[in-house]
Amino acid sequence: MDLDERRRFERATLPHLDAAYNLARWLTRDEHAAEDVVQEAFLRAARFFASFRGGDGRAWLLAVVRRAAYDWLQKRRAWAAASLNEAAHDHGDEALNPERLVIRRADSELLRRVIEELVPEFREVIVLRELEGLSYQEIATVTGTPVGTVMSRLSRARKQLQVRLAPCPKAEG
Repeated sequence: MDLDERRRFERATLPHLDAAYNLARWLTRDEHAAEDVVQEAFLRAARFFASFRGGDGRAWLLAVVRRAAYDWLQKRRAWAAASLNEAAHDHGDEALNPERLVIRRADSELLRRVIEELVPEFREVIVLRELEGLSYQEIATVTGTPVGTVMSRLSRARKQLQVRLAPCPKAEG
């Protein structure tokens, strides 16, 4: 890769490093594995950058990250054994009082667990849409599925989240 090609690669991919790590972390459920996956994805992206025709570097890179993450998971068969590091998601707010911090942490932990419990196809569309802010078309590009499938998966994932996060009705007595 010559210097101009390297600069073009860096401009297209480096701004999306955080999004790449975030997706890898959610898919692998392990911060160290996510680092490995992102590193592998960037190596793949650099190797095949000549096939990138411009356009949305974020969607292209996230598609490479997604494939690298699924390859990693397939090799290790680690769906159930991997875990997320909750500290990676804790964006504590010092301005809140301790009671609110405890409630916020409990809510974040519950949401994290519920998202982790989703099947991978639902988890990835939720992460890409709600956490990374990708459009339906961008998610379709990343996942290699039709937009209708993305919309269906998002709808089903949101319904599952809603059911799992809904407060339990109190027993009347």
